[in-house]
Amino acid sequence: MFGSLGDIFRLPDLKRRIFFTLGILFIFRLGAYIPSPGVDRAAMASLFSTGGGVMDFLNLFSGGALSRFGIFSLGVAPYINSSIVMQLLVVIFPALEKIQKDSTDGHKKIVQWTRYGAVLFALVQAIGMTAWLRGLGIMQGGAFEWLLVVITLVAGSMAVMWLGEELTDHGIGNGISLLIFAGIVARIPEAILQTWSMVRLGSLSVIALLIGLVLMVIVVAGCILLQEGQRRLPVQYAKRVVGNKIYGGQSTFIPLKVNQSGVIPIIFASSLLIFPYTIANYFSDSSIGRFISGLFAPNSFFYILCYVALIIFFSYFYTAVVFNPTDIANNMKKYGGFILGIRPGNPTSDYITRVMERITLGGAVFLAIIALIPNVMSSVLNINSFYFGGTAVLIVVGVAMDTINQIEAQLLMRHYDGILKKSGGSRKGLLRG
Repeated sequence: MFGSLGDIFRLPDLKRRIFFTLGILFIFRLGAYIPSPGVDRAAMASLFSTGGGVMDFLNLFSGGALSRFGIFSLGVAPYINSSIVMQLLVVIFPALEKIQKDSTDGHKKIVQWTRYGAVLFALVQAIGMTAWLRGLGIMQGGAFEWLLVVITLVAGSMAVMWLGEELTDHGIGNGISLLIFAGIVARIPEAILQTWSMVRLGSLSVIALLIGLVLMVIVVAGCILLQEGQRRLPVQYAKRVVGNKIYGGQSTFIPLKVNQSGVIPIIFASSLLIFPYTIANYFSDSSIGRFISGLFAPNSFFYILCYVALIIFFSYFYTAVVFNPTDIANNMKKYGGFILGIRPGNPTSDYITRVMERITLGGAVFLAIIALIPNVMSSVLNINSFYFGGTAVLIVVGVAMDTINQIEAQLLMRHYDGILKKSGGSRKGLLRG
């Protein structure tokens, strides 16, 4: 493994991408410590020390910037919300779908509209958050100070969006996911110290801590199984004679991943449910605002129900976006391939669709179960679930594995050994397949 890690720095392009990624992550973490103007930081820290689940949940996706009210307090949530809305609109309106598939310029238009939507979401969330803090007495000053804070938060959110896009284009892995990953990982030492302090003070028993650690190991193992699990459809290619040569006649398989969408459903569902809570804070003085805030509190039954439903929905939705059974069936037919017992063409496409729907349902339900483990740990064991529970662990494991797989693909493409060592037979068989 250490030899493979050394190979990374023998490839100039891969080395440049890794250092670029580390540099962007450093800038992102630096922005979390640059405070916004006009906020009582001691009162803000006190609010988050006693805020409970909602505060921890909102703080999770900003990498701790929200508890300090840094310039990156909104994090990637506005961009993710805008991406969700734009992808839904592309599916709903055929004209937008045509624009997206039309050409490179069409794709650029969709990306640009997504950015405009992110500005709108950031503006709404910044106004709601500022009004909430003013209502709590944490933020002082008049209209100018209020406007300055709103502009700072929106500008910080746009900077995070730009960092994520640059990271995707010139770094390793998905930029937005890596920023969330960096925010979670950076707070792990703080979480360990808080947990140890709770054990010393007696507010957390050693038995509860051990149970929590066992659950964490189970969650990590479940995340790995979910990320790596796949259904393999056997494919046979017919022999073709071209001139004096014979092509085809080989057996291979189509790998259908159980969790085709990765951690995207978790991120999308979490970010979407944060938005109504932020809007409700703008009307915190009214009974309707307090009702909506309580309705979307992370430990409420309605929130959990919506969370599970959205995870399942986005699992299917994102799989439908990135996976096209018709293209697979047409390519197989073009090169003389067929699934045993299934006719080529539309029957093959329908069969792949049915199989994908079944395994996606199982993967989505398992994903939801893992995501709900934090609620169990928080309610039963009194453990800070947002560090050790399903949502954070799933994002960390999923993003880490995706990034490692991309690095390994770069190494294998240049005829180096991969980072993840496998047995010789299985490695050769996999490469031949």
